[in-house]
Amino acid sequence: MRKTLTALALAAAGAATMPFASAQTAPHNGWFVNGSVGRSALDEGAYNGHDTAYTINTGYRWELEPGGLLGFEVGYNDLGNIDVSNAFTDDPVLARGQSQLHGWTAGVNGHFNFNPNWYLSARAGIYSWKGHGLSNNDDPLRRSLSESDYYGGLGIGYDFSTAFGLGLNYDHYQAKASDVNLSTDVWSLGAEFRF
Repeated sequence: MRKTLTALALAAAGAATMPFASAQTAPHNGWFVNGSVGRSALDEGAYNGHDTAYTINTGYRWELEPGGLLGFEVGYNDLGNIDVSNAFTDDPVLARGQSQLHGWTAGVNGHFNFNPNWYLSARAGIYSWKGHGLSNNDDPLRRSLSESDYYGGLGIGYDFSTAFGLGLNYDHYQAKASDVNLSTDVWSLGAEFRF
């Protein structure tokens, strides 16, 4: 986890210092909506598995310089249901042991074109989540929790025009409360529409 956050911070710092490209395909000030579908992975406590994750975001960005934009975003995600890990078979250990995690995000994001079409993206903010999962102790109990934590991510993509782009993203959603840890990593493919 600490290595992931360090890598995210270094990549974001590197993106911030890159010379940006100015081109007709680079987006400008304005509203955006993006959505993504991908694979969530949870490897904490009683869980070691993956499922399908969905996210949707909207926000506004301001142009910092040609090719670089910074703004805010709000969104919602569903990170799927992951079975309790079982060292002996692929079957779930408990019928009602699946993890569940979904929530709302609010944060900042950046979009940095490093040539006329290719871009790097970065995002971070508050993750207000609800989840269900087993506690990490000798006598695991299924708990329902809701807390606020953080999220962060990076992406790389291609702008087909000023109004549309596709990207590959990595995001981490921290979701830990009491003795239940549902913190999840997501790799996803996303599409963004700009207005």
